[in-house]
Amino acid sequence: MTSMTPEMESLKIRLKATWEAGDYGVFATYLLTGALEFFKRLNIPLGTTLLDVGCGAGQLTIPAAESGIDVTGIDLAQNLVDQANEKLTSKGFQPTVHQGDAESLDFPDASFDTVMSLIGSMFAPRPELVASEIVRVCKPGGQIIMGNWTPEGHIGQMFKVIGSHVPPPAIFPSPLLWGKEDVVRERFGDSVTDLQITKRSYPFRYPMPPSGVVDFFIEYYGPTLRAYGSLSDEAKPNFRNDLIELWSRNNLATDGATYVEAEYIEVIGIRA
Repeated sequence: MTSMTPEMESLKIRLKATWEAGDYGVFATYLLTGALEFFKRLNIPLGTTLLDVGCGAGQLTIPAAESGIDVTGIDLAQNLVDQANEKLTSKGFQPTVHQGDAESLDFPDASFDTVMSLIGSMFAPRPELVASEIVRVCKPGGQIIMGNWTPEGHIGQMFKVIGSHVPPPAIFPSPLLWGKEDVVRERFGDSVTDLQITKRSYPFRYPMPPSGVVDFFIEYYGPTLRAYGSLSDEAKPNFRNDLIELWSRNNLATDGATYVEAEYIEVIGIRA
């Protein structure tokens, strides 16, 4: 782990508090369909040693364990680590999820056959460390896999709306840069070969209208909850209305519910 400036140390403390806010375990209920679509396409063989970076409450860690994969998860938020391990234990598996930082993975070099991060490590503030750590703990010839929101997609648009009301710290590069093919290739450089980057659509289906979806995000999704909570009472309605407008504009449902397809890139490469 490289040394941190006091400003970066403060930022990382705030980020941990952000992801521990709300309840990502509840929030991720509606993300499971898209996560499983992503996971099934990978066809990870039984017995593979897999590290799931930024695993949340275990939405892919648990299916991986159920598939006979030797999976370890890490997440920044301790409450999500606890939720994931409780779920693993309830299903008869050993708790294998640890609190950890994608910028400083607490594993020896070449520990895993595959290192995966679905919409997780892209939110760490020092992407050069994320890339080097993912490469370091992956065995030569092993797979490196990511799923990252694109700037142009629905979630990218949502973060831009949030940022227009609550600007992110200047020292925090946009997580959405991980959704740009040229940036991904530059960050991994020669350390990852046969890099395949494919645009995919992630389904967001909710049984409520866009206004209900926005309220759900404000209650359960840490970044939205914290942004909303930081605003004055006078500013909160505009924040909520702008998000409702975005979800309404991208809504494909016509039955009073909400269905949005959010673009992300699927990144698969081989550790050199």
